[in-house]
Amino acid sequence: MSIDVRRAADRFRTTEDWLESRHSFSFGPYYDPRNVGFGALLVHNDEVVAPGTGFGSHPHQDLEIVTWVLRGALTHEDSEGHRGVVHPGLAQRMSAGSGVRHAERNDGGEPVHYIQMWVRPDELDLPPSYQQAEVDLSSGELVPVASGLAKHAATTAVRINQRDAGMSVARLKPGTAVQLPVAPYVHLFVALGSVTLEGAGELGEADAARIPVADGQRVTAGPDGAEILVWEMRS
Repeated sequence: MSIDVRRAADRFRTTEDWLESRHSFSFGPYYDPRNVGFGALLVHNDEVVAPGTGFGSHPHQDLEIVTWVLRGALTHEDSEGHRGVVHPGLAQRMSAGSGVRHAERNDGGEPVHYIQMWVRPDELDLPPSYQQAEVDLSSGELVPVASGLAKHAATTAVRINQRDAGMSVARLKPGTAVQLPVAPYVHLFVALGSVTLEGAGELGEADAARIPVADGQRVTAGPDGAEILVWEMRS
């Protein structure tokens, strides 16, 4: 087992007047045949969008799209009539299914910083759908946020149409620790703060680790605490 650490500074980057986006995997014009995903995870974008701007209406098909906001608020509208404002502590899932158009805007007065992640669904051509829900992270443990795993059926905030994947979040106080899942594929992303990952050392903000055949490594928060996003994948 070898842990593959990916540093924030080494990611593909899209920079516009209104957008700062870092891509963990090949995305848009950035293509590396050695980096097209990990497990079921196809896209893991770290986005900062300026006030009064955003992504206009654009199409998606056969994707489970999960959005987790770190700062600010993101407005979502889609062609199925769904509308939501996503803020820190609220999970959002859009199932593109047979086809949907959506727009994402920052209608607030400060930049919005969020992570957007895509996985393939179990079935193609499902009816498009949308779900959002508040998440309580006060326990300091890994909390299922967007999952299709059977073990999370009763606890996940929003459900994705992929039975082999699930994303959990932990908000850690300084020096506290959690144990990663035991799974064929685990993707750890340090959304805020810093951590020490057993077997890999220190990870700073926006660093990530790809762990094949994960066996429950410990993640310990640094001196300022941390917020981590963990994908557990069975295929």
